[in-house]
Amino acid sequence: MRLVLVLSFCFAAFTLQAQKFEKLALTPPMGWNSWNKFACDVDEKKIKEVADVMVSSGMRDAGYTYIVIDDCWQIGRDSVGNIIPDLERFPSGIKALADYIHSKGLKFGIYSCAGTQTCQRRPGSRGYEFQDARSYASWDVDYLKYDWCFTSTQDAQSSYTIMRDAIYKAGRPMIFSICEWGYSKPWLWASNVGHLWRTTDDIVDCWDCVDGRNNAGFTVLLDRVANLSEYSGPDHWNDPDMLEVGNTHLTMSESRAHFSLWCMLAAPLMAGNDLRSMTSEVKEILTNKELIAIDQDSLGKSAVKIQDDGDFEVWVKPLSKDEYAICFFNRSLAPYKLSYNVKEMLKSKYSTDRTYTVRDVWMHKNVGNTNKNITGVVASHDILMFRLTQN
Repeated sequence: MRLVLVLSFCFAAFTLQAQKFEKLALTPPMGWNSWNKFACDVDEKKIKEVADVMVSSGMRDAGYTYIVIDDCWQIGRDSVGNIIPDLERFPSGIKALADYIHSKGLKFGIYSCAGTQTCQRRPGSRGYEFQDARSYASWDVDYLKYDWCFTSTQDAQSSYTIMRDAIYKAGRPMIFSICEWGYSKPWLWASNVGHLWRTTDDIVDCWDCVDGRNNAGFTVLLDRVANLSEYSGPDHWNDPDMLEVGNTHLTMSESRAHFSLWCMLAAPLMAGNDLRSMTSEVKEILTNKELIAIDQDSLGKSAVKIQDDGDFEVWVKPLSKDEYAICFFNRSLAPYKLSYNVKEMLKSKYSTDRTYTVRDVWMHKNVGNTNKNITGVVASHDILMFRLTQN
């Protein structure tokens, strides 16, 4: 009898310690999400076409893996509570769509919400967490984005932990993306709950605007995440939201700055544009393999802002193999003439006096070494960015 009680206690203790699936996000996830461009206007045909272009454009080969359908794919629940997709928009069903995406060498993601309804008033997962996770597993879902609308008095940590446990019990490994906008400071508690957590309100397609709900352009979100670098790393990433590169209101310079700084932050790179109509300039930004390598560096460090002169900032990101990335960011409307002593900075901040080769990761060429100052002109609303490699 005593042995039975001990075994029962051990089993109970194990079930209470359910965990996320580990090693799914050793580097920041990369992919595409439907929301920034299409919002609720999603359907099976559109998602398949985006998956096709993810392959033909070279984005898959550059590292973009996940195709994630955001809100509005679901329409109700059946008589026993199973979530029902909108079959007018997704006539083949979600499993068939997942199979199509998998056939392209990509992975499939889906969206739900911790509240009673999603942000667009579709059925949320509150009270149905284990049932929904079983449905997602049966559809071969690889990624779940989990939002925070209509949550009333719910506790974020508890609500996200329930869904984490539901995914774990369903048995299919899925990246779990926590999207409660940083309100409960998830960087303090979520490393064993999700693989990434939103640190900010939603991104807006602009340089520095802020709307009535505190959603904002990428420079504003950058400021909100600037002091959180210590919390991010392999399998647990700060997420300052998806990319607006290739949408309407950013110039190419601003788009380049946006992408560069997200790579410096080791942010998840979730494209949010219409891949079917992107220009060659947008494609060049999104598929810059030297920038992506900095984002995906195995050390998993997020950049630190080491200098802030108001309109001019310097960000440094330690990389594996004792290398570094450095980004000079000009927020002003006037060009900034740069002459910067990198060797002195490395000695004072990182206690190294090694000489590094300086490589311009946008020009794709070496431009000298750290025995001389880095010089150049940082254009308005633009960056200069370099990788410091060992000789």
